Amino acid sequence: MTPSPERSELTAALRELKRRTGLSLTGLEERTPFSKSSWGRYLKGETLPPREAVRELCRLAGEPEGHCLALWELAESETRGRAAPAPAETPPQPSPQPSPALSPAPASEPVREDPAALPHKPTRHGSRRIAAVTAAVLTAALAAAVTAVLVLPGDPAPETPRAPTPPPVTPPVDPRCRDAACEARDPMNMRCGSGTRTLATHSTATGARLELRHNPRCGASWARMWSTEVGDRLEMTAAGPTHSAEVVDALDARNYLYTPMTTTDPGTVVRACFRPASKAPRECFEATVR
Repeated sequence: MTPSPERSELTAALRELKRRTGLSLTGLEERTPFSKSSWGRYLKGETLPPREAVRELCRLAGEPEGHCLALWELAESETRGRAAPAPAETPPQPSPQPSPALSPAPASEPVREDPAALPHKPTRHGSRRIAAVTAAVLTAALAAAVTAVLVLPGDPAPETPRAPTPPPVTPPVDPRCRDAACEARDPMNMRCGSGTRTLATHSTATGARLELRHNPRCGASWARMWSTEVGDRLEMTAAGPTHSAEVVDALDARNYLYTPMTTTDPGTVVRACFRPASKAPRECFEATVR
């Protein structure tokens, strides 16, 4: 018997799922409750698989089961329609035979055909039903995806505790001071934060992060810290006066905190020391301006 379009479409979908699993018939037998021979019949279209077999194959292929189950329901419905017995026909009653002289010419009887024995042809109604079920499944999947995007919150990106967001990268701008004019000035207010170089970094025992910075256009260096606690103090010196910054409140602790700048030339050694509020030992590090 010629397979129906519904059965053929389901069989093609199952074969594609098997291809994506990369499993042989033996592999399917080992991973599902169905035997190797049963899978062979299902994938050849010889037998309509159970609903659970379709779900198992979707699971192994990582495919949402909605579309394939819709195809299965159509195929199963069509199969049940074919299996319904045809109504019994009442045999014709014999009629009196007229005499040969009066018998008219025999009329040809139309040949009766069993509808169940004819090859199945899809009707316009059946095609519309397949399209309607497929469209409903796709609409439900799209609605679920949109709901997940609108309702479910996304996982927050991991970040270092209390680490501030770095300043945005911007093209170099003309600084407001150079060399000696930058001494003891704030590096951000003087536009020396653009085009800087990191001379050295250091992580303290308390979790604070430190950096020595230098801007060749300003001819000055400074130090900065973050992930700090209220009361932490950072000191920076470079062959001149010592400049320092202290965390005085929670706002300072959540952001970068800078020391004032000091004038530095290539070859100058810049040194920074961190004094934690916890009275832990002081930690120092240094770098050479290049």
